[in-house]
Amino acid sequence: MFSTRTYRSSVAALLFLLFTLPSFAQSFRVQCPPTTPLHPTALPLGASEPAYTGPSVTGQNSTPTNVVNGAIKCQQISGGDGYATMGNGVQTYLFAFGPLSGLADIKAGLPGTEFASVFNTVGDPTADPAYNGAVGLVPDPNSVPPGLLTGHVDPRAIMDIGVMNGNEPAPTMAIDEDDEFFLTLTNVGMIMRPDLFEKHTVHFHGYPNASSFYDGVPDASVAINIGASFTYYYLAPDAGTYFWHCHITPPEHLQMGMVGQIFVRPRQNRVPGGASLYDSLVMQQKDLRTACGNDILCTTPLPPQNSVLHANNKSGTPTLYAYNDGDGSTAYDVEYPVQIHGFDPSFHFIGMTFNPEPFTDMKDKFFMLNGRSYPDTVNTVTPGDPGSMQTPAADGTMHFSQPLPTLINIPAGGRALLRISDLDVTEYQTLASLGIPMHVVGVNSRLLRDMSGNDLTYNTNSITMGGGESMDVILDASDKRYQPGAIYYLYTPNLDHLANDQENFGGLMTEVHICNTVDPTSKSCN
Repeated sequence: MFSTRTYRSSVAALLFLLFTLPSFAQSFRVQCPPTTPLHPTALPLGASEPAYTGPSVTGQNSTPTNVVNGAIKCQQISGGDGYATMGNGVQTYLFAFGPLSGLADIKAGLPGTEFASVFNTVGDPTADPAYNGAVGLVPDPNSVPPGLLTGHVDPRAIMDIGVMNGNEPAPTMAIDEDDEFFLTLTNVGMIMRPDLFEKHTVHFHGYPNASSFYDGVPDASVAINIGASFTYYYLAPDAGTYFWHCHITPPEHLQMGMVGQIFVRPRQNRVPGGASLYDSLVMQQKDLRTACGNDILCTTPLPPQNSVLHANNKSGTPTLYAYNDGDGSTAYDVEYPVQIHGFDPSFHFIGMTFNPEPFTDMKDKFFMLNGRSYPDTVNTVTPGDPGSMQTPAADGTMHFSQPLPTLINIPAGGRALLRISDLDVTEYQTLASLGIPMHVVGVNSRLLRDMSGNDLTYNTNSITMGGGESMDVILDASDKRYQPGAIYYLYTPNLDHLANDQENFGGLMTEVHICNTVDPTSKSCN
């Protein structure tokens, strides 16, 4: 019998023969150096980033201070296609990015970004469910001496994992200020559309990228052909919530699902315990990359002088912040990425079968939070959980193509940071919170504070966003009226967006649960 796995392996073998060059000119590779001039010492496996005690460089000439901040982090993704299951059970075809590293973390609903020491490990994710290293990474037989890890990969392993493995949303990325981020995109091709020779790129929308070469806009950068890999490089200077997408025919590739989220965590998270948040922010002004001066776009304006210290939260772990606020005003206990998106099922069907698609008639019918519509937004992806939507992969096995639930669990007396981004192509979207006010602290990756330090944050019960916007919103359950067991709703008042195509009571809606405690890793309610 010609099984689906045999078919999948045969396709992978065929593409391998078509796309792979001799080993001395291999087209599939990854890059994740353990050291760089900014990070001269490799962090050992299991180590965390160093505490922030001062800038790495100062002055007009960026003079090194011998202080090492941040770390080297890496991620590998595939560009190709796949399927996702909508809230009404209909399978929808995608152009999509999929994970090729951090697979265990992504399946658990976490970002797939890993330290270099984790990324540069050799393993088999099909045999080791806890493997978070780069898929396909193998010792290089042509290195001197042979057997070094040089970025040489086994294309067969990449194709076996990457083919028809698209995620919606695309794999989440998370880095910290001062990190060096190496992101490898591998184009595995469109198996459902072999007539298409689609190139792909990664464009970090709104991100302060110093080099247009890594910006992902093909006019000024490069586009990645089928059978090739390219590694983007980013230096993380500004905290905030950003997002990314393919910049090849953006209206088509965004509508088809090639969208994801990246957020940058602030240096303030790494301030030593008991240190002054205000003094730390003053220290950051010595780094010209983030110094304010007279720059009206500065992301770190000083608040009024205060004596707030960096301390542990009630869970006994270091307090986290959305921005370098200097006064603790953006502190939170748990964070949730929330990506708003919409699909036009007719456009997706035509995209699977023939071109051209009807761009002018594009009309979303599925409205999603993290690739899901209610009630699937509140289902989690855990072993034995039968409720989460699953989609058959190319080999017939069930695949969690939408690994990010949108169930918001807040510990009683705590606060949840919602990193909300809107990547809808055709619609404005409104989200409203019933019972718990939204405290908007950042818009488009900028802390809401003027250059004089005046607080411009505000409370509201709803926010409206267009495609290409992001907001950082804190739901504050510190008041005693929010008791464990209470359930609130985050939903859209646009009633036609509370539907899964022709079915009502779905779409842009999820639940907010107040819990005794919340596990900071799994986000599960206790």
